[in-house]
Amino acid sequence: MKKGSIKDSPRLEDVAQRAGVSISTASKALHDNPRVSLKTRQLVQRVAQELSYAPNALAQSLVTGLSGTVGLITSDMSGRFCTQIMMGAENVLGSRSMSVLLTNARADPTLEAMHVRKLLSLKVDGLILMGRETDPRPSLSNDIPVPVTYAYAPSEDPNDASVTCDNVGAGRMAVEHLISCGRSRIAIIGGDPSFTAATDRTQGSLEALEEAGLEPVGPIRYGTWHGSWGRGATRLLLDQKLDFDAIICQNDQIARGCIDVLKERGLRIPEDVAVIGHDNWTDVVDVARPSLTDIDNCAVDIGRRAAEMLLDAINGKPHHGIELLDCKLIQRESTVPLG
Repeated sequence: MKKGSIKDSPRLEDVAQRAGVSISTASKALHDNPRVSLKTRQLVQRVAQELSYAPNALAQSLVTGLSGTVGLITSDMSGRFCTQIMMGAENVLGSRSMSVLLTNARADPTLEAMHVRKLLSLKVDGLILMGRETDPRPSLSNDIPVPVTYAYAPSEDPNDASVTCDNVGAGRMAVEHLISCGRSRIAIIGGDPSFTAATDRTQGSLEALEEAGLEPVGPIRYGTWHGSWGRGATRLLLDQKLDFDAIICQNDQIARGCIDVLKERGLRIPEDVAVIGHDNWTDVVDVARPSLTDIDNCAVDIGRRAAEMLLDAINGKPHHGIELLDCKLIQRESTVPLG
């Protein structure tokens, strides 16, 4: 047999023998399993590198009982956050040499259930379910034999592990930023009130205004997530002769419509009115003039954290409840400070 053939390739047994550990411990160490001490993990990984050991997926599965695959089910493949969440999850899972099997349920519970059954038949080690909105969703059956993590749309069951963005904190962040820019007469254009994102963002904004001794200018009106609503709501603010120097728009389409009307009426942004959006959607942000200050949901971080939580559960350390990740404010031209 020639050198470099399968027969001469280093095996997991060779790594374990050289490191002085059992085959099971060597396998867990190569998967960075926290149940194995850091010192042992580093030793095994160093030995594997010295031997140029390449793990055999089938052999590892027989030793660990794990397939090295994770099922990822999205409800909206074309959604603006879906790709970012997937990237975050794959970055973490790929660094652990785990493969991702992706399916699209298209927000159809029947289709989702079919995908779950199919993925379980393929012996995945766990599932990540990605929602299209931050509204809570029904939990999968408690009979699911592998760990499940919910990303973006949290599970209604507090015993499940979920991760999403902090929309209340985002609403607060918008007000605090505008105040820091010297604004004190702040109006709010809400999105669709049937979505928790809209009501949560309003809650955070109202809390921050109250703490600053301020009230929103005019009534907080809700409508849709579309630019047409941003235009209509802004016209109402102007036609009612309300005195405002800043507007919080609960998503970027609303902000774009708002900016269009302000410019039509001869108002300068940000000199006369500062405008802030939410979602940091490049399709809107890239064409906005002036460039739009925005709040980013940090969807990549949500995917990363969902994968980390799933790996913890696979390794016997499950998470419970909803973990909220901070959003991030991105300063651009539409809210340049006064003075």
